Amino acid sequence: MKIGIDLGGTNVRIGLVENGEIVKKIVKPTPADQPEAVVIDYISGLIEELMSPAVKGIGIGVPSVVDGEKGIVYNVANIPAWKEVHLKDILEKRFNVPVFVNNDSNCFALGEKTAGKGKPFKNMLGVTLGTGVGAGVIIHNELFSGSNTGAGEIGCIPYLEHNMEYYCSSNFFVAFHGITGKEAAQRASGGDEKALEIWKEFGGHMGKLVQTILYAYDPDAIIFGGGIASAYPYFEAAMRESLTDFDYPEIAKKLQILISEKEDIALLGAASLVRE
Repeated sequence: MKIGIDLGGTNVRIGLVENGEIVKKIVKPTPADQPEAVVIDYISGLIEELMSPAVKGIGIGVPSVVDGEKGIVYNVANIPAWKEVHLKDILEKRFNVPVFVNNDSNCFALGEKTAGKGKPFKNMLGVTLGTGVGAGVIIHNELFSGSNTGAGEIGCIPYLEHNMEYYCSSNFFVAFHGITGKEAAQRASGGDEKALEIWKEFGGHMGKLVQTILYAYDPDAIIFGGGIASAYPYFEAAMRESLTDFDYPEIAKKLQILISEKEDIALLGAASLVRE
């Protein structure tokens, strides 16, 4: 058995995982505004609820840059007190099992590879679309994290007047149209023509994001997750239209683009950081 943790700025999801399946799960609000030690103690208390002698290790995904080897977490998004947290050492001393720490987007990609739609693909990216754009990279069936778990930070790549994330996350809807992505999806579901045009515009930017991924990684597949991915039917056509000027059209035609379906895929990915 393993314990997987998906730590977010809003919620922390923790699960007891056996043979790739979650047998027990806890979802609680993250005390994100509390001091470093308080947050650590809170997470440790949740781990204790699932801990048993059968647990062989703990994997945790965090929304930040991580020293994957040492398990040091830096500047966690939406948890201001976590500037430099030696999370691996702290949890290993407390629970006496191996602990593995990585970026949450990497855990999403790893979860899709091990337990989701990424199983058939040797080279793939898992891309999360929400308040930001995150990505995890699988190369030759293995997670490629880079030196600081920062590989795949495609959202930070310069694009137009800002960067990819500015145009391909929920920020796009607020900055350019004064509504949230959720509101845009609700209006589009009711056939609102203006909302549908907004999603078409968004799809054009998403096509450029996909082109960037193709140039950089040439994967077999891209799997989208996150809140905006649920609105895929509203921007898919425009996104694919935006791929027509890609320099290598045969590569674009072969690319498979899929939508994640498992709510706890990042938790499962975190658990799979624990190797036997």
